[in-house]
Order: sequence, then C-alpha cells, then structure tokens
Amino acid sequence: MNWQAIFNLELAKEAIPKILEGLPYTLGLSLIGFVLGTVSGFFVALLRMSRLSPLRYLAMIHISLMRGIPLMVLLFFIYFGLPFMGLELDAISASIIAFTLMSSAYISEIIRSSLSAIDHGQWEAARSLGLKTSVIYRRVIIPQAFRIAVPPLSNVLLDMVKSTSLTAMITVPELFNKAKIVGGAKSDYMTVYICVALIYWVICSLYALGQVHLEKRLATY
Repeated sequence: MNWQAIFNLELAKEAIPKILEGLPYTLGLSLIGFVLGTVSGFFVALLRMSRLSPLRYLAMIHISLMRGIPLMVLLFFIYFGLPFMGLELDAISASIIAFTLMSSAYISEIIRSSLSAIDHGQWEAARSLGLKTSVIYRRVIIPQAFRIAVPPLSNVLLDMVKSTSLTAMITVPELFNKAKIVGGAKSDYMTVYICVALIYWVICSLYALGQVHLEKRLATY
C-alpha cells in the first residue's frame, strides 16, 4: 500500500499552520454559541416548567423546531433566506444566531431535567427557613442542578465544536474551510482532512479533560 498517497507527512507539516488559522473562528463560534445558548436555554427551561399554558407551549414549540431542523438547514435559512425578507447578516452573525437557537433547545431540556432531579425536600427545607424563591434557586437548587448538568452540557459543547465545520458552507473561514482551501491548492485532500480531524480530536479531548477536572472540583465542593 502506498501510504504516501494516504498521508503525506511533509504536506501535513506545511498544512497544519495554515489550517490552524481557522482555529479562532472554530473556538469563538462554539464558545459564544454555547454561552448564549446556555443563557437563553435557562429561560426556555423556566418557560417549559411554567404553570401558564401559553408560555409552556411556546417553549415546547421552540424546542421541537430546533431539535427537528438540521443545523445546516437553519444556517442556510438565516444566511441565504433572511435577505429575501430584508434582513441581511454576515456569515459570523448568522452562525452565532444559528448555534444559539439550536443549542438553547438542547440545553433547556438538560437544565429542566437537572432542576427536576433535585429532591422536592430541598425546596421544603429551604422554604421552612423562610427563604424567597429567588434565593432558593440561587443558593440551593441551581448549584446542585449544575453539578448534574455538567456532563450533558459538555456533550453539547463538544458537538458544537464539531458542528462549526458546517459553517464552511456559508464561507466562515474556520478549520474545515481552511482545510478545504489547502487541500484544493495541494491536490491532496486525504492528508489535509486527516490533519483537520486530528485537530478537532485534540480540541475535544482538551475540553473533555476540562469536564473531568470540573466534575472533581464540584464533587469536592
């Protein structure tokens, strides 16, 4: 077997620095989308748990839509479709909005299930001390729920890192887009795609190590 045809080490050394030029976009999009998705997902979760039917159904519709629509379709709708409605966004803004909307649906369900997992006795004990609902959430419920939510939230973040590769389809110069450019220029896509796959793997592995460290800190706390 001609391994040189599958992986060219000299090309890899030349390609990796050029591919890494897209790293700030990959990390930036995934982290910004995750943070905004977490904040909006928390409020969606509260709406989902609301006693008011209209608010609850509104949250359920949002969750159902975002979990049922492929991210690629959502990206294309925002970037290519909204200009027909008079709203034109650049590729970065369109990507952030798409990641925020999509992640908020998944994160809201993680937050809702984490909050629901807290024993009801915690509420009763806190109320018996005369604590207000806002204080109970902030001091008692949310810290415990956060510990439960860390593993699934980490999975969402890892999925978002890998999903940033889809933004190459709307011209965002992230890792995969840079890899396509280098592969086309050198007429060797196999080597370049192996390199970018390894880069994604390293990023996700570092995030996974961070998750393990955070879980240990929370367990100690």
